[in-house]
Amino acid sequence: MNKIAGLKEILALDPKNSFARYGIAMEMAGRGEIDAALAEFGVLLECDPEYTAGYFMAAQTLAGAGRTAEAIEKLKAGISCSARNGNSHAMGEMQAMLADLER
Repeated sequence: MNKIAGLKEILALDPKNSFARYGIAMEMAGRGEIDAALAEFGVLLECDPEYTAGYFMAAQTLAGAGRTAEAIEKLKAGISCSARNGNSHAMGEMQAMLADLER
């Protein structure tokens, strides 16, 4: 069974499983299925707006697709999320990426 199929089975049992949704988005991004990956990141962050890694990886996916303005907005949202959650490591990574994109 491929990874996406396995993760979708998890979601069938638990539609709000953030880790499974994140995994699907990451697999799709890795396969170059950018729009599908971004849709999964969107559902993830809508259902679980405190899932910090979702913002960072969505921003990386957007930046890789040349959608810099959208990536910047996603990073700003992720930085706010990481600040609320006290995740200074994620905040630092997103701030560094933001600085690179804003150059």
